[in-house]
Amino acid sequence: MRLLSNFILKITGWKTVGGIPPEITKAVFIIAPHTSNLDFFIGRLYCFQKRIPIKVMIKKESFVWPFGGLLKKAGGVPIDRSVRTSLVDQIIQLFKENDPFFFAITPEGTRKRVKKWKSGFYHIAVKANVPILMSYIDYEKKEAGIGRIFYPTGDFEKDFKEIEDFYRGRKGRYPEKFNL
Repeated sequence: MRLLSNFILKITGWKTVGGIPPEITKAVFIIAPHTSNLDFFIGRLYCFQKRIPIKVMIKKESFVWPFGGLLKKAGGVPIDRSVRTSLVDQIIQLFKENDPFFFAITPEGTRKRVKKWKSGFYHIAVKANVPILMSYIDYEKKEAGIGRIFYPTGDFEKDFKEIEDFYRGRKGRYPEKFNL
């Protein structure tokens, strides 16, 4: 998949930057701006190229034949939304059970414009004691990458401002849908 990803990124004019140091084997991988379905494919190509075994949450009901195996191969992790434990707790458990484990989340939670980002990714990183990989897809620059590895301090307000500041100026495919 790596060679195919390199080829597709090259012919479409996308460049990739950054990566994950080998000593980091677990992290919350946030991606923004998220304004288009195309973001998923660019992100997957990036991860294939960089050999990052990324995981994404998908409702467990989607893991039925014939798609279940394909979803797992693509990094899908079945999330049971009917269980009384919180989604944050389910993901923290996955961090405990897996190494390496890179879990991708879009803080916006949707491709539509939102008033504010969801904070679950932050709470997961703090409770699982893992860094946040601040990755981005910038359509203006045709660049995808990991721009910064952020270690949350537990001071939500201060940390969240720093995270938002990193994403200022990034352009989604539909810039009008991106809001910090």
